[in-house]
Amino acid sequence: MTAPVILGIESSCDDTAAAVIRGTPGAAEILSSVVSGQAELHAPFGGVVPEIAARAHAEKIDLCVAEALSEAGLTLRDIDAVAVTAGPGLIGGVLSGVMCAKGIAIGAGLPLVGVNHLAGHALTPRLTDGAAFPYLMLLVSGGHCQFLVVEGPDNFRRLGGTIDDAPGEAFDKTARLLALPQPGGPSVEAEARRGDPKRFAFPRPLLDRPGCDLSFSGLKTALLRTRDSVMEGHRLKRQDRADLCAGFQAAVVDVLAEKTRRAIAEYLELEPEMPLIAVAGGVAANQAIRAALETVAADNGLAFLAPPLSLCTDNGAMIAYAGLERFSGGEVDDMTLKARPRWPLDQQSPALLGGGKKGAKA
Repeated sequence: MTAPVILGIESSCDDTAAAVIRGTPGAAEILSSVVSGQAELHAPFGGVVPEIAARAHAEKIDLCVAEALSEAGLTLRDIDAVAVTAGPGLIGGVLSGVMCAKGIAIGAGLPLVGVNHLAGHALTPRLTDGAAFPYLMLLVSGGHCQFLVVEGPDNFRRLGGTIDDAPGEAFDKTARLLALPQPGGPSVEAEARRGDPKRFAFPRPLLDRPGCDLSFSGLKTALLRTRDSVMEGHRLKRQDRADLCAGFQAAVVDVLAEKTRRAIAEYLELEPEMPLIAVAGGVAANQAIRAALETVAADNGLAFLAPPLSLCTDNGAMIAYAGLERFSGGEVDDMTLKARPRWPLDQQSPALLGGGKKGAKA
């Protein structure tokens, strides 16, 4: 029996992506991966504009699918199932992907598999390295930050997460406050390399409380106040900007490192045979954060795994792989599959960010 071939479609935020993979759970190969970014469209606004993102997805998504199939040297006749991000995310973008996937599934007579975008990130270590369950995952991105024990393809237990801003969101807001280009993460990281991380005394939120929950909103406010205290008129000296970035980044690193130590302690209570901590999401591309987490892992006797930079940010390959896990387990969806703006991975733990008619945010 040949290994299934899965087409994956991702459109939850500001990257339109499609990919094709072949394989079995824990042993898959990426045949193609296409990502069409929108950074230039959103740059004048200092952040992602949902309406602009949705329109760009609608214009690009079929082109990305065609390019992914072409790069893989395949046609829809060679595909065994279509996997698509069904949430969480900006609803306009998610809807674009779901409708495209439904059209392909109907037209080509293929099974449809809805995927939780967060599961795509959380299962990336399975795609890249065949990681064995259970492993500890720090999912850290523009919209999310969670410690998860990944016990199976549909079994995620949250140990903690952000109660307000995600780190990526805090990086983006910091960049806006300091007049740096978007996306904010790479801009702040680049400035931080020239700065003095000890010049300004930034807080380390929630380190005085037990548990693995995080908070970054207060850190952003502290940066704003510190910036205002050193500005001369309406101008900020370049070295001041670099020092602010270095201090901010150092605070984020310290918080993530300490909370990771606490999450590791809880994870090790499960006595996993092959202890592993992995990191995924866009903020996982930050080299200072990666280095700190790798040190924490080594200090506690865990293997450390971070995906290639191309798989840190949103991509279709991770969605295709998460779809492969579901498809191999006999799970498929029908045409009633809905686009969901909110979709927590851990359905049992209390919501971190509240809820409403659309359900819990996280």
